[in-house]
Amino acid sequence: MSGLFGIVSTGNCSETLFYGTDYHSHMGTEMSGLVVVGNRIHRRIRDIRLAQFKSKFANEYKSMTGRIGIGVISDFDPQPILISTHFGEFAVATMGRILNAEDLVRELHQQGTAFSEVSEAGINRTEIVARLIARGKDPVDGIERALERIKGSCSLLLVTQNSLYAARDNLGRSPLVLGKRGGDWGVASESCSFGNMGFRVERDLAPGEILRIEPDSVEKMRNGFEREQICAFLWIYTGYPASRYNGISVEAVRERCGRSLARSDSVEADFAAGVPDSGTGHAIGYAMEAGIPYRRALVKYTPGYGRSYTPPSQEIRDLVAEMKLIPVREVITDKRIVLCEDSIVRGTQLKNLTVQKLWENGAREVHVRPACPPLMYPCKFLLSTRHIAELAARKAIAALEGRDIEEVQAYLDESSPQYGAMVDWIQRDLNVTTLRYQGLDDMVEAIGLPRERLCLYCWNGRS
Repeated sequence: MSGLFGIVSTGNCSETLFYGTDYHSHMGTEMSGLVVVGNRIHRRIRDIRLAQFKSKFANEYKSMTGRIGIGVISDFDPQPILISTHFGEFAVATMGRILNAEDLVRELHQQGTAFSEVSEAGINRTEIVARLIARGKDPVDGIERALERIKGSCSLLLVTQNSLYAARDNLGRSPLVLGKRGGDWGVASESCSFGNMGFRVERDLAPGEILRIEPDSVEKMRNGFEREQICAFLWIYTGYPASRYNGISVEAVRERCGRSLARSDSVEADFAAGVPDSGTGHAIGYAMEAGIPYRRALVKYTPGYGRSYTPPSQEIRDLVAEMKLIPVREVITDKRIVLCEDSIVRGTQLKNLTVQKLWENGAREVHVRPACPPLMYPCKFLLSTRHIAELAARKAIAALEGRDIEEVQAYLDESSPQYGAMVDWIQRDLNVTTLRYQGLDDMVEAIGLPRERLCLYCWNGRS
């Protein structure tokens, strides 16, 4: 998933935009871009696959002058997109996933619309959104029309010469939060981007809500909807520990997940460790509840290495995972370790590049405790997991059944023999002493929202 940051300032916004966008760098690894509106619209887009956002934009932003701006860390497409329409120029940045992109492109082609942002990967998804908006009578009408037409999810920031528009996905699958600093207003995917820059969090946007922000006003252009299905994986993995969604702290949820894992566990261990960084909070919670030490068996070499989950190719994911995690032999040798992880998605990195390091450094036992249930379905809404065949749970089911099967309901029941056989298969495949997943009910309880307000599609296939 991508990360968005927008600013309307009483002075030049470019420095705040630069740092605010940088605080979203954990949300994507492909492309990044900034737009600043002054006497003219300044736009910069850079490839960040082999470099960090800061290194690409540290000098760029200084030449961009204006009071309104948007920035994006993109998981896929180059953006923001700049477009000229009958109601003026605008730039737009998006986060989400458009399931019916091909249908929308076909329809727009039939209506005479041409696309300019085309690559080997196809037509830029953010340009599709921009073309849909351009067919409205004004920005708000265009945004409403676009969000209604899109199947999947889409939150966005849009800037015109005088205004910043913020729109959250109609079901709120991705977050947007409003912040204030003196006379300045900010909108961000991650609330943690505000604190160090002096912003106070005002509130979360409601699902489907549209705001128009100008230097002297914030106006609600469309009320939000009551129905919400925010992505539960934000708290478990993708969100930053210092962020809050719907007022609920990511780090606090991860600690509660760890405590829950410990309460349902009877294994004897010398200490709990987390797979850094996102497994750390879960491990701290486990250690607190179990009454055992928390120790750093693995440390992350942060400079130059991002998340191993987000890159599109397995080769890059493996390289990042292998290089960024460094084992501490003196902590590991001859110890019984509870290893807390946010999730097991594909399993290849945990098996080959994490657990293997513990065994090679003399671990006596390795007990893996993921903070969420087995992932059964590729994410449809935020470009997380991409293919069903790459999921560890589906590999286990195919091996047990002797073929790929569509009906996996029996494997979703944590009390069923099929579920037990699946977990046993994954345990053997990972080469760990024991494996115990978090239950779905316990994970929902740790988050603290009613089940119907969470998107749990990755685990139960329901949307």
